Amino acid sequence: MSPETVGTEYGSAAGEGRPESGSTRTTDPVFALHRGGKMQVTPTVPVRDAFDLALAYTPGVADVCTAIADRPELVHDYTWKSQAVAVITDGTAVLGLGDIGPEASLPVMEGKAILFKQFGGVDAVPIALSCTGVDEIVETVVRLAPSFGGVNLEDISAPRCFEIEDALKARLDIPVFHDDQHGTAIVTLAALRNACTLTGRSLGGLRVVISGAGAAGVAIARILVEAGAGDVAVADRRGVVHPGRDDLNPVKRDLAAYTNKAGLTGSLESALAGADVFIGVSGGTVPERVVATMAEDSFIFAMANPTPEVHPDVARKYAAVVATGRSDFPNQINNVLAFPGVFAGALQVRASAITEGMKLAAAEALAAVLAGELAADRVVPSPFDPRVAPAVTAAVAAAARADGVARL
Repeated sequence: MSPETVGTEYGSAAGEGRPESGSTRTTDPVFALHRGGKMQVTPTVPVRDAFDLALAYTPGVADVCTAIADRPELVHDYTWKSQAVAVITDGTAVLGLGDIGPEASLPVMEGKAILFKQFGGVDAVPIALSCTGVDEIVETVVRLAPSFGGVNLEDISAPRCFEIEDALKARLDIPVFHDDQHGTAIVTLAALRNACTLTGRSLGGLRVVISGAGAAGVAIARILVEAGAGDVAVADRRGVVHPGRDDLNPVKRDLAAYTNKAGLTGSLESALAGADVFIGVSGGTVPERVVATMAEDSFIFAMANPTPEVHPDVARKYAAVVATGRSDFPNQINNVLAFPGVFAGALQVRASAITEGMKLAAAEALAAVLAGELAADRVVPSPFDPRVAPAVTAAVAAAARADGVARL
């Protein structure tokens, strides 16, 4: 997609239309900010003279190399490995733009990397791969892994993203985290917990309907079930996912096995009748007449961007709590609330993996940030709340120790 098209469909930072020529791109604030990229590498030690050079590089560096060769675990102490994450994409599912390729994905991956640093103090390197095969991606990342303490998978289309993550987790002894899945799930659970607290409900008493059985929908369903949600049903384009369908891929067959205890079949619209919670991660539109059939004082998390499945003005007529994926409405379900702290906590204890317990701990810590401050328009904190990353970091590190994956 061209820069001009991006300007039209998604708006510039100034809220203006697209730049119509090369000359106007130089004045558009979006393009001005991105010119030359958004990040750079800076040293943490000085190289001011021959003595510094001899320590930082040859001959002094040879002593460190030899020590690591003798004791490989020292790589965490004497290189940046224990504080660096690879942000990996193949450019097949970038934001709402779809399969735009690796080069066009780089602005997003750079953005992700600076958010890691800004909010979690974690160094991250954007790596866009010119391959899309599951085996190719897995083999490439495995070969890159010695340089990093963790791998963040980003904007890889489903269902390949599930296969890639599972294969990398099996082969690597460092955290592997697909943020489109688990970051979204963590923040969604935190918001839902706080919505329950605000309205005097329990997670176990909720009937939840999720629209979308892709990366985010599957991960949200899994974490809600793990957290004890009363019942969770997931709908894709063909309706509610259930074991009786003969068109399910392996991921959806697995999903059908642990969701939809009520045995719902049929359409998303029919499933929403009487539902306590709607979670949208699919796009499309849910008509107001369908929203009106949900339970009284429901929760509506319509997270598609740029157009929520239910517009907040409509949702607020029926729901006690409304959330979206947009920054211009209250209660933004924003992954930046999760992934910097999740990785900071995992790296802090040199975790070998990110467990379900660590994700649940992250959600609980994120929800607790707003203890005593909850309101209908405030069930998740702002990404700029300075309490967020430290709280999530500490909770994830503690959970890693409890789950036996910490090495410190």
